[in-house]
Amino acid sequence: MQKKVAHVRFLYYLCTQFVAKNFIYCKINMDVLSYINAHRERFMDEWASLIRIPSVSCQAEHKADMIRCAERWRELLLAAGCQKAEVLPSPGNPFVFAEYNSQFSDNRAPLGLRTPNSQLPTVLVYAHYDVMPVEPLDQWLSDPWEPSIRDGRLYARGADDDKGQAMIQAKAFEYMVKTGQLRCNVKFIFEGEEEIGSPSLEAFLEEHKELLKADIILVSDTSMIGKDTPSITTGLRGLAYWQIEVDGPNRDLHSGHFGGAVKNPVNALCEMLAQIVDKDGRITIPGFYDDVLPIPEEERAMIAKIPFSQEKYNTSIGVDDVFGEKGYSTLERNSCRPSFDICGIWGGYTGEGSKTVLPSKAFAKVSCRLVANQDHEKISRAFIDYIESLKPQGVRVKVTPMHGGQGYVCPIDIPAYKAAEKGFEIAFGKRPLAARRGGSIPIIAAFEQILGCKTILMGFGLEQNAIHSPNESMDLDVWQKGIVAVSEFYKSFAQGHD
Repeated sequence: MQKKVAHVRFLYYLCTQFVAKNFIYCKINMDVLSYINAHRERFMDEWASLIRIPSVSCQAEHKADMIRCAERWRELLLAAGCQKAEVLPSPGNPFVFAEYNSQFSDNRAPLGLRTPNSQLPTVLVYAHYDVMPVEPLDQWLSDPWEPSIRDGRLYARGADDDKGQAMIQAKAFEYMVKTGQLRCNVKFIFEGEEEIGSPSLEAFLEEHKELLKADIILVSDTSMIGKDTPSITTGLRGLAYWQIEVDGPNRDLHSGHFGGAVKNPVNALCEMLAQIVDKDGRITIPGFYDDVLPIPEEERAMIAKIPFSQEKYNTSIGVDDVFGEKGYSTLERNSCRPSFDICGIWGGYTGEGSKTVLPSKAFAKVSCRLVANQDHEKISRAFIDYIESLKPQGVRVKVTPMHGGQGYVCPIDIPAYKAAEKGFEIAFGKRPLAARRGGSIPIIAAFEQILGCKTILMGFGLEQNAIHSPNESMDLDVWQKGIVAVSEFYKSFAQGHD
């Protein structure tokens, strides 16, 4: 009964809200919208069938659910038009691989031994089927494992990240195949460990380079600036992370008896860290900027067009002013330029009341966000050497690298980006902005390093979708436009290779 109610609400929403408000859009894209309308109930059933599988990768109790979700995706990709789809094992959760090619030499041959049509471009679609835990449950307004539609949104865990966005890719592909319009070879690789750092992915890519060979990788697992401000993520920052330990005396000392005579490790740590960023916001690690590429002027012009209020930004985070590298705007600093931050610092007595001690140890966790072309391993070594050079007499310093990843930038003049740009423009009625993001997705850089091709981050999330949080949701208007945008991407990308 609940499913039928959801279907009715979904039909009502799209027919009365979406179509009425977007008549011109519907007229331009009537073929794809007609297809969506004709198959809407099935689309909803299939989306819901994925959501109902609690594929939480970080919890061992859901191991069987991971396999179940992979198998379900295999079924759905076959039904969408793939000629072959398989669940492939890994040391962790399995991968789903599927492919479409209308001119295989032998469709019965094992995966990897078939010859694709080399005259057509090949698109590799990446997504993940694992999701975050749903806790705290008491903050959900509806069952996180049962889709609920309210105010034009579908609420559930995975509604956006990444089952909803992966369904956009699957349904755009299905439409193009079933209507005979697809002039690209398409491969799908879906993993079940993205939410735990993709520990099995790089080895899988190395092992299956030929199987995954493509001209471009297409990912829908990012967000737009806003529903009325479509954007394509063109860059992600890399990451380098360390823990610093400073050792002094062999025990905590009485600060009255030893203060002023023995070097305090907490003081020493603060002195070292204070030298890493100068008054102009520049990082002082020798050679740090050697590989940093300038922001192209065309991209700076696009960033300047992003709706942004410095006053509202400051108010939203409760600060009276911002600080960063001199010569750059806030949006440039937090996406296109590197940064250094102390993520945590501790040592000595921090309990209730006072205890006059000179601590024997001090610790800090610190990180750098890096930009494209900076190598996180090179930066890590440079940082360790620099900290050692800043060490004052009287203490010992140990720096332990924690983890890292490469940054990524996608040129905005390549055919695949232009095709994505056209897809967004047709679907949303305006040209999307190119927008780099300050966060890190190391797997994107791994794709380029191992498979040797660029990734187009064609994401349809919104900030209000609350991914990873209670009441995660997907805007159904945006979801449908996403199917249109990806469909148009395929058309335009294929035309560019004719």
